Amino acid sequence: MSDREEVNEQGEGEESRSRFGAGAQAAAARPAAGAGRPAGGRSGGPRRGGGGGGRFGGRRKVCGFCVDNIDEVDYKDIARLRRYISERGKIEPRRKLGTCARHQRSLTVAIKRARHVALLPFTTASR
Repeated sequence: MSDREEVNEQGEGEESRSRFGAGAQAAAARPAAGAGRPAGGRSGGPRRGGGGGGRFGGRRKVCGFCVDNIDEVDYKDIARLRRYISERGKIEPRRKLGTCARHQRSLTVAIKRARHVALLPFTTASR
């Protein structure tokens, strides 16, 4: 004998209660999927948001090295390397700078080489 037959023998019908909760009664009480909204998915009011200027920034970032057609990042180009280092001397992440993965790896090696030959500081001197 299955569970469903036991339920029917106990006097409860399938329509009054299903295995997953309220069942058909709750489905009838809910409005249709698009009820109360205008067709097309847009409200008639003024345009809200757009442009993506919220929490994560607006425009898509572009790799500065790809734009300038630079294959390998030069460790002697200190002015360019300083743009990719924070105030505390840390290498900035890709998500902040927008560099591609290839140039981020090359940039990391160049910054480390520049630090090694004392062109860039390892950390800030202030305490």
